[in-house]
This record gives sequence, C-alpha cells and structure tokens, in this order.
Amino acid sequence: MLAILGGLGAALCWATASMASARAARRIGAWATLGWAMVIGLALTIPLRVVAGGDVDLGPRELTLLAVSGTSNVVGLLFAYAAVQRGQVALVAPVISTEGALGATIAVAAGDPLSAAGAVVLAVIVVGIVLASVERRRADAPGADGKVRTSAVPAVLLALGAAAMFGVNLYVSGRIGAELPLVWAILPARVAGTVAVALPLLLARRLRLTREAAPFVVLIAVVEVLGVASYAFGARDGIAVASVVSSQFGALAAVVSVALFGERLARVQAAGVALIAIGVAVLSALHA
Repeated sequence: MLAILGGLGAALCWATASMASARAARRIGAWATLGWAMVIGLALTIPLRVVAGGDVDLGPRELTLLAVSGTSNVVGLLFAYAAVQRGQVALVAPVISTEGALGATIAVAAGDPLSAAGAVVLAVIVVGIVLASVERRRADAPGADGKVRTSAVPAVLLALGAAAMFGVNLYVSGRIGAELPLVWAILPARVAGTVAVALPLLLARRLRLTREAAPFVVLIAVVEVLGVASYAFGARDGIAVASVVSSQFGALAAVVSVALFGERLARVQAAGVALIAIGVAVLSALHA
C-alpha cells in the first residue's frame, strides 16, 4: 500500500511539473527554468536536511549512487523542459513516461532476461513513439500557402532523452531512499543543478526570470521536491510498484493538458500517445 501511495503522489506531482514547466520554459527558456527550479528546490531541501539531522556514513557506493542520481535527474529535467518548450505536453509527457520501459531495455542490454510478453509490449511502445513523432500540418501559422509543416520529432527525441535519464534515476533514487534518509534522494540533483546550471547562468547574467514565469518555476520546484520524496518513500516498500504508479504521470498530464489547455494532437499522434500509455501501463504491471 505504501508503494502505491508513494507512486501516486509522485505521479500527481510530476504531472503538475510537466504542465508548469511548459509554461515557464516557453517564457524564459529551458536552461533558466531548470536553474531557478534547482535553486528554489535547494532552498526547500536544506531545512529538511537540518531537521533530519544525524550523521550519515557515506562510503564509495553511496557517493556513487548520489552522483548518478544528481546527474541523471538534472540532465533529464533539462531534456524534459526543452521538450515541453518545443512540443505539446499532451505529446511530450507520455513519451517521457516511457522511462520505465527504457530502464527495462537498459536492463536487458545488461543481461537481464526479457519475457516474450515484455518484448511485444516494448515493440508496441516503439510503434507509439513513431506515430507520435509524425509530422502534421498546422493552419494557425502564416505561410506561402497559408499552412506550414511543423515537426514533432525534435520534441519527441528530447523527451526520449529525458526518459532515458529518468529511467536511470528511478532505480538509483529507489536505492537511495531504501538505504539513506529520504532527504538524500532529493538533495543531489538540487546541489548539482545549482552548481552546474544556476551558478554559471548567474555569472553569465543569463539566469533571467519574468513576472509571468515566476509562479511556474516556484510550483515546479515545490512539486519536483515533493514528487521525488513521495517516490523514494514508496520505493522503500517496493521499487517496482512505486515505478508502476509514478510512470502514469504522462497519461495524467496529457488528459489535463487536452481538457484544460486546449492542446490538440493529430489523430495519428493521438493514437501513438494512446499506444504509449497502454504499453507503459502493461509493461509496468508485468514488471511489478
């Protein structure tokens, strides 16, 4: 039950982050969005570390896990913010939610066995990604013939990059949450993002923030911290089950984006998104 609740909390938080990051990134860019989210997230996390207190024995293994966690999370978030800056949340979020499927693919490449059912589901997800990447014509932008061709491929490729990084991070965060206090699952990415992204942007005077983007970056920082904490908490009771539920954030974000923000996908893209969502759900259930 704890794994389900933790995964559900993470899914809700990450769906919210997906929608908020689209609004922020389209106003100030992916890099600045990431920088501010990490700085604010670090400011929220440091008091938690102080409250947690106590000495933690960090050996080479723990330090490696923390380094991998911080790096994969920051790079994944950068890819994700760039993806929603260029594409619709209803398209990008389900692709990012294939993080579990890509994690399974990495595990297979490393020598883990793959069932026939798992192979079929992975193939379905690949077909869904291909369909979601299909170009479509838009009539709402000026052009010589009144229509311009826009490509979903860049956004989908960025989303796949985010999914790969998050797939690594899910496993590592689960291990950290099981072996160390929960705050250590949150802290690495915030430290890495502040030092490697926010500080250089600040020194280069490129860490900009507008009044319109400010509420969104604050919301992103808060829900990202809560999402990682919720997932790490659930993973203590079972990494597989927590991953199952948390990976459904893509479907949640897609539904809300279509319902509230009026995003529209071509029929073939909608079919691709549906295949991705179904494939992620079935593969997650198989692994659980």
